[in-house]
Amino acid sequence: MENFAVIDLGSNSCRMTITQIQPDGSYAVTHRLKEMVRLSENESVGEVPTLQPAAIERTLTALKSFKSVYDELPNLTLTAVATAATRKASNQKKFLKQVKNELGLDIDVIPGTTEAYYDYLGVVNTLPTTNCVMVDTGGGSCELVLIINGQAKELISLPIGAVSLSEKFDLRDKVAANELFKTMTFVDKLFNSVWWLRNGLNLPLVCLGGSNRTLAKINRRKNDFLNFEDIHGYRLRDTAIYETFDEVLGKDAAQRAEVPGLAKDRADIIVGGMIPAITLMRFLDSDRMIFSQNGLREGILFEHLTQLAAHKKQTAPAD
Repeated sequence: MENFAVIDLGSNSCRMTITQIQPDGSYAVTHRLKEMVRLSENESVGEVPTLQPAAIERTLTALKSFKSVYDELPNLTLTAVATAATRKASNQKKFLKQVKNELGLDIDVIPGTTEAYYDYLGVVNTLPTTNCVMVDTGGGSCELVLIINGQAKELISLPIGAVSLSEKFDLRDKVAANELFKTMTFVDKLFNSVWWLRNGLNLPLVCLGGSNRTLAKINRRKNDFLNFEDIHGYRLRDTAIYETFDEVLGKDAAQRAEVPGLAKDRADIIVGGMIPAITLMRFLDSDRMIFSQNGLREGILFEHLTQLAAHKKQTAPAD
């Protein structure tokens, strides 16, 4: 039996999933841990993106709490990856060295296209997604994948996310109409620069990331679903999505924090976090969203399971 742990250090949150893999290839998730670290907070205050001391300290605290869990597990395989905030930070090497020195942990900073591909693996292995556009809105980046006949035909990572848009366009509290217009115009122009996106016209969106999942959770709470956080495979029509965005948009940060289904620690970045998927929905004239609980960490797991199966086949005795 193998304990396979994946740490995903994002711009807004740090997450760890631990899966027990049996010799026959069966598996079960035993741990799902999350800490909101806001690693990208105030990263772009200066001329070049730089991870700030307070954000680094929060991240180290989260990673140490994860370490206290995985250190107790036998036969551990640990994979740690970092995405947008670390990817673009001028002090990336210094930060990674500090993590290594304090925790003995090696973190792999993956390209945005690799992040998108792992998202795709996490989705395609757990949802019936034959033809769709997948969008993962994180804290500092947005990954897009065009899926046709179950295959990732095109993928890209764009430098927009819940934290970065909220800081750039002052969306954290009461949102001014001109700031909303500037934000959606900025995002729309980015989408226009991606030539292949038009091939996804009228296709459903498969949505990942905390902000997009919040759309589903708010609606599930509103409709009194017993387990409102169980959003994997949940579907929403465009009318319900626009109504929810309108409800959130009309409130300030304190009022948003009281919306059922919306986590208080996400209240100041939720408008910026919802804008990419909602703008994309209008851009593609799509009429529905399908939500996925699985993404990057699950994609890394599925890649590992495939490698294990291939190794087992290679080493199996011949008949």
